[in-house]
Amino acid sequence: MTVTFWIKALQLIVSLALLVFIHELGHFMWARIFKVRVEKFYLFFDVGFKKLWDGSIVKFKPKNSDTEYGVGWLPLGGYCKISGMIDESMDTEQMKQPEQPWEFRSKPAWQRLLIMIGGVLNNFLLAVIIYAGMVYYWGEKYLPYKNAELGMEFSQSAEKIGFKDGDIPLSADGRELVYFNNDELQAILTAKEVKVLRDGKDTVTVSIPEKCLFIAEKDAKNNEAFIDYRMPVVVETLTPADGAAKAGLIKGDRILSVDTIGAIDYETFTAQLKAHKGETVAMAYERNGKIDTAQVAVSGAGKIGIGLRNIYDIYKVESKEYSLLASIPRGIEMGCTQMVNYVSQFKYIFSKEGAQSLGGFGAIGSIFPDTWDWYRFWNITAFLSIILAFMNILPIPALDGGHVLFLLYEIIFRRKPGDKFLERAQMVGMTLLIALLLWANGNDIYRWIIKPFLG
Repeated sequence: MTVTFWIKALQLIVSLALLVFIHELGHFMWARIFKVRVEKFYLFFDVGFKKLWDGSIVKFKPKNSDTEYGVGWLPLGGYCKISGMIDESMDTEQMKQPEQPWEFRSKPAWQRLLIMIGGVLNNFLLAVIIYAGMVYYWGEKYLPYKNAELGMEFSQSAEKIGFKDGDIPLSADGRELVYFNNDELQAILTAKEVKVLRDGKDTVTVSIPEKCLFIAEKDAKNNEAFIDYRMPVVVETLTPADGAAKAGLIKGDRILSVDTIGAIDYETFTAQLKAHKGETVAMAYERNGKIDTAQVAVSGAGKIGIGLRNIYDIYKVESKEYSLLASIPRGIEMGCTQMVNYVSQFKYIFSKEGAQSLGGFGAIGSIFPDTWDWYRFWNITAFLSIILAFMNILPIPALDGGHVLFLLYEIIFRRKPGDKFLERAQMVGMTLLIALLLWANGNDIYRWIIKPFLG
C-alpha cells in the first residue's frame, strides 16, 4: 500500500472520529441536562467475541460515575447507551424492570425528543463552526466568472447538453452564479435551466436534463471535468533542453497559436502539439503587449518543455476577509447551503444510477487529498458532518430519525408505541442499515477490485 493510501486513510479516520464523537456528545449532553443516566459512551463500536474480548481498545469508568467511557475497534460509528430506551444494544431485559426516574422512558416526550436530535444538531453546528473558522482564518479568495476572459471549458457530455467552450455562467434557475466552486457546480447540475453569456454578447438558456449529477460523475471517473475555467497558455517554467527554451520563449509569454491554428486555451494547445509530434512549428506568442513568432521543436511525446502559470495568477482574483463576528453568519449561510444542496441530490439515490453510485468508506476516503491539506481536510469534514446530520434524521428505525418519528407519534396521539413494536422496528431498521452498508462497500469493492480485474 502506498504512502498516499495511508495519508487518505489517516484523514478519513481522524475526520470520522471527530464527527462521531461530536454526534454522540449531542445525545450525551442532553441526557445529562435532563438527568438521564448514560451507561456507556464509546467512540467506535466495541463489538466483542463472547468471553475472549469485549471489543474495547481503551475503557475506563471514573469514580462515582454511572458512565463507562471507551474506544472500540470498529470505526463504523459511535455509541451512547442511554438507560431505559430500546437502541442498538437491544437490552430488552432492562425494559422489563420497573421504570426508574433516571431513565429515558420516564422523561416527558419533549425532553426525549431533544435527547434524540442532539446528535444531529451537534453535527450541523460543527459544520457551521468549521465553515466559520475557515473563512475567519483563510478568508475567501475566488475568481469571478466575469474576470475569466476565456470563459469556461466543458466536457463532451456537457457540450451535448448545450454548453459551449467559452460560455460564462450567469444563473441557475434564477439564482445568480458568481464564481466556480462546488456549491455553484451543484446548483448547475440540479437546475432545470442555466443561462450563460455566449461570445460575450448573447444570453443563451441551456436546459439541464434530469440526473445530470450522474453525467458529471461519469466525467469525473474518466478524469474529465464537466465544467472548469478555460486555461490560458502562459509560460511559468521552462526545461532548458526542450523546444520552448531553445526557441527563446521566456517566463510570462502567452502562446496564442500553433502553426497558425488559434491555441488560446490549454485544451486546444495540447491537441495541436499532439498533431505536430516530432515537428518544428511556428508559434505566435504575446510578450509585454507585443506579438511575435518563434519556431518551436515539439518532442515525440507532444511536449515543448513548459510549465503553465496558475490561472489564479493570470486573472484578477477577488478576496474577502472576515472578522470573528462576520464569520459566524457566513458559516451559517454555508452550512445551510450545503444542506439544501445535499437534500436536493438525495432523491437520486432511489434511482438505478444512484444505487450504483453509492460508495462506502473507500469512496469517502478517496475524496481526501493525496497530501495533508488542512483547508481541504476541514472543508471535507464539514461536508461529511452535514451528510451525517441529514442521514441520521431520516425516519428509519435504528436511526435518530426513527426514534424522533415515534416520539412525534406519541406527542400527537398522546400514547407511546408498545415496547414489542419498538423492538421489532429497531431490528428492521438495523437490518436495513446493515444491508445498505454492505451494498455501499460492495460497490467500492466492485469498482476498484473486481471491475479492473474483469477489464
